[in-house]
Amino acid sequence: MRKGRGFIIFLLAAAGAWLIFELINNSGNAQALTMSEEDYAIGSKRFAAVSRKVTPALKASLKEKGLPWRNPIFIRAFKEEKELEVWVGKGGKFVLFRTYDIAGASGKPGPKEREGDDQVPEGFYYVKPDQMNPQSDFHLSFNIGYPNKFDAAHNRTGSFIMIHGSDVSSGCLAMTDSGIEEIYTLAAAAFEGGQRYFRVHIFPFRMSDEKIAAHADHQWHSFWKNLWDGYKRFEEKKVPPNVTVKDSRYHFE
Repeated sequence: MRKGRGFIIFLLAAAGAWLIFELINNSGNAQALTMSEEDYAIGSKRFAAVSRKVTPALKASLKEKGLPWRNPIFIRAFKEEKELEVWVGKGGKFVLFRTYDIAGASGKPGPKEREGDDQVPEGFYYVKPDQMNPQSDFHLSFNIGYPNKFDAAHNRTGSFIMIHGSDVSSGCLAMTDSGIEEIYTLAAAAFEGGQRYFRVHIFPFRMSDEKIAAHADHQWHSFWKNLWDGYKRFEEKKVPPNVTVKDSRYHFE
């Protein structure tokens, strides 16, 4: 009985600490965007303020690289290196625009297998407009679409895996508030330009023949070789491959 009561007290204390953190964080973000906390609580107004703040600099940086505003985007993330890349489409291929540090990610090498395991997924995902969340508890966020068909074929569970702001995460990728402001704005602009969805590819590390060989005895070696096939397709053509699932494996076109 005492153990149960202690656990309840712990949960209440954790919830209270989280509430205080969220209130302080939201207040700080509202001030940074020169808006009231009441307006900040409304997702559409929050993102409108973010867009006004970051769009001019993003447009200027894109122009320097000869990349148009509102063109399609593609995202790759690498867990070991803690890096996330945003690529922008141009002339039928994709060009690396910017690499962001991942500020927070939990777990270890290997895919997410079940709800609550704190693992960041590995694999091939995509984001549609309805997966964007401007009213996130973590400033801004979007749902990567885990579990996908491959995950489902392997009976993997979990939900609400996001790329979001802040610098802490449990099973998601935390990009800092300033980082997610740019990434989210680029994604929203791509949707405005007509992109129906953008792909998010998450890898355990930057892949190579040497890296794969070095993990020959790892429990996820076969899975990583399957990811390596998709990784190579993009490296060769600079176009994200079409990904399907057959016989519980990824296939690429």
